[in-house]
Amino acid sequence: MTTLRQIMHRLSAATPLLAALLFAANPAAAQAGAGAGQTLGRIAGERVIYLGHREAARPFSYVIPAAEVNGRDSFAGYSWDICLKVVDALEKRIGQKIEVRPVTMPANTRIMMVKVGIATMDCGSTTNTVARQKLVAFSNTFYVADVRIMVNKDKGIRSLGDLNGRRVVTTLGTTADRLIKQQAFARNLNIDYVAGNSHAESMALMNAGKADAYVGDDAIIAAQRAGSPLRDRFAFLDETLASEPYGLVLPRDDPQFKKFVDEVLVDLMRSGELARLYDKWFMNPIPPDGINLQMPMSEKLKAAIANPNDKPVN
Repeated sequence: MTTLRQIMHRLSAATPLLAALLFAANPAAAQAGAGAGQTLGRIAGERVIYLGHREAARPFSYVIPAAEVNGRDSFAGYSWDICLKVVDALEKRIGQKIEVRPVTMPANTRIMMVKVGIATMDCGSTTNTVARQKLVAFSNTFYVADVRIMVNKDKGIRSLGDLNGRRVVTTLGTTADRLIKQQAFARNLNIDYVAGNSHAESMALMNAGKADAYVGDDAIIAAQRAGSPLRDRFAFLDETLASEPYGLVLPRDDPQFKKFVDEVLVDLMRSGELARLYDKWFMNPIPPDGINLQMPMSEKLKAAIANPNDKPVN
């Protein structure tokens, strides 16, 4: 049997920072990183699950500050609620209460954090891609995002071509960065790229006038704009760079756990519960400040619900 010391040695050789985070955040995660295909058994034995969350990816996964909720941070969002439904199903399966331990997942490290076992799964806003499937597994699709461009209306930007010579912000670790650079290369545009460490930081750059456009997934940018005091200054261009399926990020080497999660999602879809969760987060006021995205479910998501799948994009 591989010992904890051997596992940590291997992880340290490959990814020193993540290995240190692994042991600090989740002592049992070294076994998960080893990939024994035992996620369900481990959860049943420990009665603990480590759920990855984002800090500012409204309406999917975000933190409500302690000051808003009786002195304690709380976790919220469409993806987070879906993960809690998975936990409910796990509790019914094992007949025991499971402790949920939240794990903060930055966009640029979230894939590796699931791969090495820091989190059991990522309850965020992660696009299912062919490249990422080489490292982790994805659940069935629960959202289909359009990657769009939000601009400062005062800058005279009317189309993608008008971004030539402009400052464009994307969030580190997102597919939007690759997509806008591909478009710029194809159209011979000279763009000054700016990066935010989080969606909130990207929006802050727009608010401060340090970026002329923000490229990212539609609902996330819409939520950032809705929460901005300068929201009326910003508008979306008509162009869509891509449509991307979101899935929960899961350990790649555990098909039994993926099958369980997919079955929970299919049950949510067929019962109408997923549609109810969607309306809760996209068609109603959401905490902490009551913004309402007013984004009806797209035909693309309706199709994914009618025909559940985990198909990636390139």
